[in-house]
Amino acid sequence: MGHVDAEISSQPECWRRAAALAADSTAALPRPGERVAVVGCGTSWFMATAYAGLRERAGHGETDAFQASEFPLDRPYDRVVAITRSGTTTEVLDVLTAVRGRRPSSVIVGDPGSPAAELADQSVAMPFADERSVVQTRFATSTLALLRAHLGTDVPALAADAEVAIRAPLPFDPARVEQITFLGRGWTVGIAHEAALKCREAATAWAEAYPAMDYRHGPISIAAPGRVVWAFGEIPDGLAEDIAATGAAFVHSRTHGVHAVIGGWAAGRTPLDPMADLILAQRFAVALAKGRGLDPDAPRHLSRSVVLA
Repeated sequence: MGHVDAEISSQPECWRRAAALAADSTAALPRPGERVAVVGCGTSWFMATAYAGLRERAGHGETDAFQASEFPLDRPYDRVVAITRSGTTTEVLDVLTAVRGRRPSSVIVGDPGSPAAELADQSVAMPFADERSVVQTRFATSTLALLRAHLGTDVPALAADAEVAIRAPLPFDPARVEQITFLGRGWTVGIAHEAALKCREAATAWAEAYPAMDYRHGPISIAAPGRVVWAFGEIPDGLAEDIAATGAAFVHSRTHGVHAVIGGWAAGRTPLDPMADLILAQRFAVALAKGRGLDPDAPRHLSRSVVLA
């Protein structure tokens, strides 16, 4: 078993540990009513995007997510939260350095001894979720589990969903897929972008992601037989029918079921939270890579952390 396979399988236990950690990390995490900016790069940015949607939906306050390189330093926030697995990513360190002494900062990090942990005012370290893989899986979802637990979500119940997602059959055969598009609404837009990134990183696959409402404003033009559209969370009325008319396969992952139709074959239903559905997408990306003769533990052109000169 490769590193990424083992790390994907370890997510249920990591989520449980993250939920327990959330209870001990209240001082480092955003308080209700604070105006918060969350920054990260790549996968961490997508988790920031998901959290921002969830926090606002929970009524905890205005929350914006930024790629660390694009953070507006002069915009007033009550707290800046950085997400970084390695704690060495250049753009994240630049943000933490720039806001130091100007506004409170917190970092969620895999390595407690990293530069990011030293720069931030407060840190939440999750070494149990750190990874050997270049491709992030468990650190990303464990970070979101930590933040969701802090918002009051029953994360142990989500961990049970994760157990199902690890054992469940994939909703379609990766060998039969030419192209895949992921869709989301609200907080699951971040989940959709992360799913697409896994396919690009691990398998060099043609994968895209869009807000579900915006999909019909152009991107649906690439839908066709042999291609897949996979949606997380709620979808707009009529979208499934519009996708069916293109001949593309449709997978709908939502809190009360997963449906897949490929060439007349229908998969079963599995009640999963969208964060657990992301595990299915992670597994799909790994299976797609292996089917193409690629090593998902050694993605091309990538390193575990981007450190710029």
